[in-house]
Amino acid sequence: MVKNIKAWIVDDDESIRWVLEKGFSEKGIEVTSFSSANDVLKKLEIETPNVILTDIRMPGTSGIALLDQIQKNRPEIRVIVMTAHSDLESAVNSYEHGAWEYLPKPFDINEALRMVERALKPDESYLENQENEVKAKIVGEAPAMQEVFRAIGKLSSSNSTVLLVGESGTGKELVARAIFEHSSRKDNPFIALNMADIPKELLEAELFGHERGAYTGATERREGRFELADGGTILLDEISEIAPSLQAKLLRVLQEWEFDRVGGNKTIQVKVRVLATTNRDLTEEVKKGNFREDLYYRLNVFPIAVPPLRERGDDILLLANTFLLRHARRHGIEKISFSKICEQAIQSHNWPGNVRELENAVERAVILADPGKKIEADLLGLGHLSLSKPKASKAKRSQKTKESSESESMGEVEKRHISKVLAACEGNRTHAAEKLGLNVRTLRNKIKQYSIEG
Repeated sequence: MVKNIKAWIVDDDESIRWVLEKGFSEKGIEVTSFSSANDVLKKLEIETPNVILTDIRMPGTSGIALLDQIQKNRPEIRVIVMTAHSDLESAVNSYEHGAWEYLPKPFDINEALRMVERALKPDESYLENQENEVKAKIVGEAPAMQEVFRAIGKLSSSNSTVLLVGESGTGKELVARAIFEHSSRKDNPFIALNMADIPKELLEAELFGHERGAYTGATERREGRFELADGGTILLDEISEIAPSLQAKLLRVLQEWEFDRVGGNKTIQVKVRVLATTNRDLTEEVKKGNFREDLYYRLNVFPIAVPPLRERGDDILLLANTFLLRHARRHGIEKISFSKICEQAIQSHNWPGNVRELENAVERAVILADPGKKIEADLLGLGHLSLSKPKASKAKRSQKTKESSESESMGEVEKRHISKVLAACEGNRTHAAEKLGLNVRTLRNKIKQYSIEG
């Protein structure tokens, strides 16, 4: 820890001030506490701290207004914002107004100490990017999602290439859209292309366009996605699906920002911000020779890991209720909720299709639910996880659930669920993939991974 630190704590909650005062003082930090932002502004006229930790929502002058004043008059002071409202809007709004970092409540005192230490290292460029504007929200309170929120905020003033890594259905495209909407290019084009949806023989023309007569069926000149995205942002979804023969041409664009249309001889130059997603481990694909190493490094400038739903704890139920309200409004239903047993089943399920599977399941349940009745687990396809089945006593069911959770791996649970859905769909992979919230390619890979027959 850096020595001779002066830290100011600003929070109308006395317990928060006490915890930070005690923890910081034990580490030799000189602490001064304030219950209002106005007191801080007066004190700043005669004294300067090294770092300020402030709440956002306080009576009187808010933490955001305090940030604005510090940014205007004392920009050298690094400010860490504390807030119990752990969502994307709060995080990004803090960066927009000059915060150095964002600390969601509740927090561990050691986490706060580490953050203060980083703030005082002059060679650490922790605030190289700030947020400009907030329009979209991503639901999530899990620590892994907080890291995603921070990344979006810090990318706002950057045009860096971003690689979003995560399983299918985790919301990588939503994060990509948030990065775009919170960037300086938000008023320019946003062009998305799913590499897996385009036949390989047509992908080059989709990316770079073609001249008239370039191939059979090319009856007129057509601009490609890179041209359409000029000045804006292009999202290359599932970048791992691009054929090796086309990877060199994509690399040229990322290096030189120029390309030729298919069948053309005129070099076209563009200025485009590139976002890419993948559900595969590209380092493994590089080792296997399926993906160019130099292209991987060009894409992996700023990697963001989007966590699977099973690793997001209480976010699962938070998302389920968010989707429930959304689709209830869409279908004109005023009062609807999950039963307690259904909530337990939602929390217990592995959700191999991640957020996409969860939303699809909730929407189906809303449509099928009886008016005035709570949604039960069977409407979500989770009847096998329901604790209400009268096959055993409560004690035996509890013991059985405990033994099952201890003896079965996540993979075994996922395999069993996929097998059940496939059986219900009579082996139709397209229908099963839709129910699971997966694309057909991902389902095919999981069938092969788990050696599922039939």
